[in-house]
Formats: sequence, C-alpha cells, structure tokens
Amino acid sequence: MVAALALLVVGGMALVNAISGEPEKKGPATLASPSGGGRASPSESSAKTSPSVAVPLVIRVTGQPTTVVVRVADAGGKVLTNGTLNTGETLQYKESPLQVAAGNGGSLKVVIYGEVQPQKPAGLRAQWFVKAKS
Repeated sequence: MVAALALLVVGGMALVNAISGEPEKKGPATLASPSGGGRASPSESSAKTSPSVAVPLVIRVTGQPTTVVVRVADAGGKVLTNGTLNTGETLQYKESPLQVAAGNGGSLKVVIYGEVQPQKPAGLRAQWFVKAKS
C-alpha cells in the first residue's frame, strides 16, 4: 500500500515536471528499487567518475549498513537523505554545498568531486562537507 502511494506521488511529480518542461534538479541521482520503497539500488557505474564530469558527492556503503544524513548546507538545510543505507547501496548527488553525517563512517566510501576521501575509523560517527564548486 505504501509502495503504491509512493509510486503515485513520484509519478505525479514526474508528470508535472514533464508538462512544465522543468527538469528535476534536486535529490540524489540513483536507480530506484521497486521493492525497496524508493531506496537506491547498488550501482557500480554511479560510483565511477572522471575529473571532468565529477559530481559533487557519491556515497557507497562498503561495510555494515549505517545511518546516513545528507543535507544541503545552506540556510534552509533541506534534508536530502535520512535513513539506514544497506551494504552495496550507492547514492549520487548533483548539488552542493552538502553536509554529510554517518553513524559508522568506516562503512562508507565517499567520493567528493571525483576524489576518494580518506577512510574513517570503523564504528565511529563521521562527517564530510562538500563545498560549492566555484
């Protein structure tokens, strides 16, 4: 029931965007999993970036599932992701600046503008900041 409602909402938003001609600009670029209630599907290709087309942020869960919060780092502080990501899931964000926090930083591979970030200690909370590209 919840999945059907989520599909209706997403479909309605896509229809409005298609009619208005405005592309969707916000949120993570991921492949939606029909059985996952809008969760990201694991995608090896989304984690691969080249410096010339590097997206601001790619997060891949390489260890145990962990809670991840991604929010726009501005006065509004819009939350883009807030939940538990499972092993193998990848999220990609095309906007910046961003603030990222994870309950277990050692479970994540974080790539900012095509640069893999140093691994964080396992089991400890970790944070990253993605600056606006100038």
